[in-house]
Amino acid sequence: MRETRRALAETLSRIGSLVGDGRSRDDVLDVEQLSNESGVPRDVVRMLLDGEEPPAEDITDRIVRRIVHLRETRLRPDGTRHSYDEIAASYGASRASLSNLVNSRRKAPSPQTPSRQVPSEQVPSQQTGERRPARSGGPLASTQAGIETFFFGQPNGWLSAEPQASLDNALQSVLHGLEGEAADPMARLRRTHGLRELAARAPQLAEEELQLVTDWIDTILQRRNAQRVRGSGSDSSHTGGH
Repeated sequence: MRETRRALAETLSRIGSLVGDGRSRDDVLDVEQLSNESGVPRDVVRMLLDGEEPPAEDITDRIVRRIVHLRETRLRPDGTRHSYDEIAASYGASRASLSNLVNSRRKAPSPQTPSRQVPSEQVPSQQTGERRPARSGGPLASTQAGIETFFFGQPNGWLSAEPQASLDNALQSVLHGLEGEAADPMARLRRTHGLRELAARAPQLAEEELQLVTDWIDTILQRRNAQRVRGSGSDSSHTGGH
């Protein structure tokens, strides 16, 4: 758990350091998309991005919730959901085994929903008597792997991964994109300065020359912004004198 927390924190820190150019981290992070890719609920994604701890969740409940998520978000070409028959058949299981697993857990109270009754999956701590989610092993590994493979080759362990690890994995594409921008001076020019004509001539310039042009434009813009600030300050002072 500590390792996944630290990995996520490091990824978010790296993203924050690469954003720059007047943008914030929120400008490059799409909660809806991250939730879709990771299988982590939107509200939990927001909690993790804010450095908060996600609510406790039984591992089997997590796996079942993500199976449902995959069926609802990874649709057939005609826009309909894949049937339990075809999913189960892809890894040699029966429809009943998969549908019974999903339906039995979906009927159980959500771990985030307050309830006076303690769900059967919860067990008391021997030391404090406190009720905590049971550490279930979840469905067979072959079942999980079969479902992950069926849905467009999700990485092994996607269904059962902790929320921190799932979100960290989904953030890698954002991080790689920002690292690519940082390593490519023309990407910064196209995004920040919108210099289409210069971008079209990019193949004629060496990497060192592109970096020089980028730094030169940054210097000019910084100087212009400073002049505007000084100009607005003198205008205010002049108006106050009257």
